[in-house]
Amino acid sequence: MGFQQGLSGLNAAAKNLDVIGNNVANSGTVGFKQSFAQFSDLYAASLSGSGALQIGIGTKVANVVQQFTQGNVTNTTNPMDTAISGPGFFRMVDPAGAITYSRNGQFQLDKNGFLVNNQGNQVTGYMPVNGAIVQAQVQPLQFSTADLTPVMSSNVTAGVNLDSREKLPVNAVFSPVDATSYNKSTSMSVYDSLGGTHVATLYFQRQPDAAVPPAATNSWNVYMAVDSGMVPATVAPAAATPLTTLTFDTLGKLQGPVDPATGAIGVVASANLFPPPAPPAVQTVSSQVLNFNFGQSTQYGGNFGVNSLSQDGYASGRLSSFSTSPDGVILGRYTNGQSRPLGQIVLANFTSPQGLQPLGNNAWAETASSGQPLPGTPGSSSLGVLQSSAVEDSNVDLTAELVNMITAQRVYQANAQTIKAQDTILQTIVNLR
Repeated sequence: MGFQQGLSGLNAAAKNLDVIGNNVANSGTVGFKQSFAQFSDLYAASLSGSGALQIGIGTKVANVVQQFTQGNVTNTTNPMDTAISGPGFFRMVDPAGAITYSRNGQFQLDKNGFLVNNQGNQVTGYMPVNGAIVQAQVQPLQFSTADLTPVMSSNVTAGVNLDSREKLPVNAVFSPVDATSYNKSTSMSVYDSLGGTHVATLYFQRQPDAAVPPAATNSWNVYMAVDSGMVPATVAPAAATPLTTLTFDTLGKLQGPVDPATGAIGVVASANLFPPPAPPAVQTVSSQVLNFNFGQSTQYGGNFGVNSLSQDGYASGRLSSFSTSPDGVILGRYTNGQSRPLGQIVLANFTSPQGLQPLGNNAWAETASSGQPLPGTPGSSSLGVLQSSAVEDSNVDLTAELVNMITAQRVYQANAQTIKAQDTILQTIVNLR
């Protein structure tokens, strides 16, 4: 009788509807991967060993396979949300210490600074050492939210063009309050050991030719004042001492000063910005010397211009925002304008992702069928890249699933019809007299 075939068909169709229903239910689940049922036919063993005229006894579900195709990437407002574009999985550590893998990048910081998902599983990666990512040990990413300590300025790069057409200043005696005693000036902010901001102003004064006055030379005195106080400190403006003297050749190239220790052109150190106060006053900040590099300065027949002016100090800062680069480096931005790498997310791929064991909660576990994990940084080898403030949507095609659902429903009805037909035949036989 054909009840076995029809019954197996009903079971298989019901399983198929379960798979389709699960896909539809998770069409809005971030990082979900759709599944589909694979079927195989069934044959009874033949006593004679010949199966030429053998009739099958139905079907069965051979496997339920997940499809790890790319889902759509949707932008979010959470800077910690991260989407994988391409192959790979986030490597996670659950509260019990077990390693799991996920495509759901809905992350946040817990109270201890660990980067976790909504199940409390910790994201793993590389941590920085002395401000640089060290790709050594993979570990849970834990970010420090402490304020960035201030760093006092010590190195200044100043590249300027001094106009070779400039005349000598009217007043040869320099004074920062007399604009006729210098040709040009420029200012920048520098920071002391406590992160306090000070305005450092450089003044450029063209020098006369001692042999042929009042002819101008290719030499310029550079004076410096910090918060309107001359460095080095002076009692009277007439006693102001230049920071250095810049000299140029006839092609406008910088020739001096020359650092006696290294031979570098244009390198000079300032005097102490904050000399010790007279007793009984106590000095509140550390002694500070600025090392200037004027190496990129020129003297051309063009307008005065500042081509580069930078220094290496900064005030204290508080962590204000995050961003993740395509290679997985999470950058923290601080209120003082500085940025620091806080960690780098590690991804892992498998030779056979279909062999992974689904654990629920958007997580999979390694199995013998999946092969060993192949970890690496995003964008390397066979791993995708990351997108910050975004998540990967489910890869379920809802339209296709609804069509598949109709097809599976018809298959279920058809198998039910075969059972009904067999029942009618059996009833006919029973009613024979």
